[in-house]
Amino acid sequence: MKERLKRGAAALLALIMVLGLSGNAFAAVSDDTLTAAIEDTAQYIYETVKSPQVGSIGGEWAVLGLVRSGYTVPEEYYQDYYATVESYVRACKGELHDKKYTEYSRVIVALSAIGKDARSVAGYDLTKALGDYDKTIWQGLNGPIWALIALDSRDYPMPVNPEAKTQATRQMYIDRILECQLPDGGWSLFGGTEAAGSGDGVSDPDITGMALQALAKYQDQPAVAEATEEALACMSKKQSTDGGFASWGTANSESVVQMIVALCELGISLDDPRFVKGGNTMLDNLMTFYQPGNGFLHTQNGSGSNQMATEQAFYGMVAAQRARQNKNSLYRMGDAITVAEGEETPSGAGLEGKHADVKAVPITQMGKTFDDITGANAHENQPAIEALAARGIIDGMGDGLFHPEASMTRAQFAAIVVRALGLTPAASEAFTDVPSTAWYAPYVGTASTYGLINGVGEGRFNPDGTITKQEAAVMVARAAKLCGMDTALDTAAVRDVLAQFTDYVTTPEWAREGLAFCYQEGILDDSAMEIQGKTEILRCEIAQMLYNLLSSAKLL
Repeated sequence: MKERLKRGAAALLALIMVLGLSGNAFAAVSDDTLTAAIEDTAQYIYETVKSPQVGSIGGEWAVLGLVRSGYTVPEEYYQDYYATVESYVRACKGELHDKKYTEYSRVIVALSAIGKDARSVAGYDLTKALGDYDKTIWQGLNGPIWALIALDSRDYPMPVNPEAKTQATRQMYIDRILECQLPDGGWSLFGGTEAAGSGDGVSDPDITGMALQALAKYQDQPAVAEATEEALACMSKKQSTDGGFASWGTANSESVVQMIVALCELGISLDDPRFVKGGNTMLDNLMTFYQPGNGFLHTQNGSGSNQMATEQAFYGMVAAQRARQNKNSLYRMGDAITVAEGEETPSGAGLEGKHADVKAVPITQMGKTFDDITGANAHENQPAIEALAARGIIDGMGDGLFHPEASMTRAQFAAIVVRALGLTPAASEAFTDVPSTAWYAPYVGTASTYGLINGVGEGRFNPDGTITKQEAAVMVARAAKLCGMDTALDTAAVRDVLAQFTDYVTTPEWAREGLAFCYQEGILDDSAMEIQGKTEILRCEIAQMLYNLLSSAKLL
């Protein structure tokens, strides 16, 4: 039923878009169309990012978009995020990253958006790092750009960093951006720096858009104003006839988003003739990536929505709407909301009825990720995988890669569930085919002791057998009960939840309640038409299930 309602809403939004995109070429995206898309995408992000973490996906950008859009979420959503940030900052003792100082900037922006002072987070001043000029510019132009955006978001005073080799000033960051401007008028990540490569001599819309955002507040400086005009002229020439932009030869939604935000920060209308090509504005182009009910695509020929693309497209639409409504721009946060202090409950305290042995797993590997789920290989389950990997719950396959589309054995699944619940591994003699010397023996033993797993009959566990979707659902439901969640569903409730799937009658009786619980609680994605319970579940799917469980159980 829930999925049918979602599909109906998506169809209605598609109709609104068709109606809203007809008519005047200079205002093709009507206010109603934009509002409907923002509300739909906000709901999608809120349901997808249930427990925002510290990270570039499923974290700060989701929080920024939601809070600046004004979309109504429970205040606990932002309170829990702040508690998560505090826990993260404590775990890394205030050092978010030793090289990438944009990590500080991104968190500062999100904290400013929810009315929190980034100078006092769990006893640490997160702005202090941006007082180190050399370390901030180390990663290319992103460093000074985001340092300015972050510091200016709530007009933080320039932090003094006694450990810095070179104490930074705002003007130094401005000058750094200006001196890296390319001959064509725009910017690229390393263009104009000693680290510039063969491809850095051509302006990139993403970086140019961000540079313009950073310089927007300094238009009273003649050099900045001149550089801005040159950059706008450059981007006008690079804009495609469909109103969009391409980075590294590929048209994508993120590039047009950064230019949308840039114009909004500069107070320039998106209907400015310089940026209307073939009758299309940048906002028109962005909306062609929109998938009602399912976020935004990264590229037009993409196989599905990309979480990073969705979060960026969302705050791009929000920037456009705020401009239309004459509100403060996205990054001018003098009008930021004030989030009340949450209850004195530490992040990850769990639900009241959880088993005493279940506990939140602390972050031990900040920034842990895998090459096959990031960058060009960005995976839709990246936030979940990274959140679990940072806590040592899940790991790669020995080659430094995660292999998200690979299956998982029953032994591996037992191990990550035990780790996810913070239980102490202890071997037992519950199964005859689990040698006491096997690496997984303690995990299987503990999983059996707490009733998380059963055998396959005749005292066997079949540790090397792969786990199916319906088996995973049943085991996760048992884990949820241990976490204090109410997992009981009567026959009618089970039928009501599963009836939306065309193959639900083929699922075995023993699996139905677990499947229904997981779908009802959003632990399993209900967007598909079929359950396909007998198929082998993938590593990425298991990571998402456990992430959703821990989020719902308040153990992240």
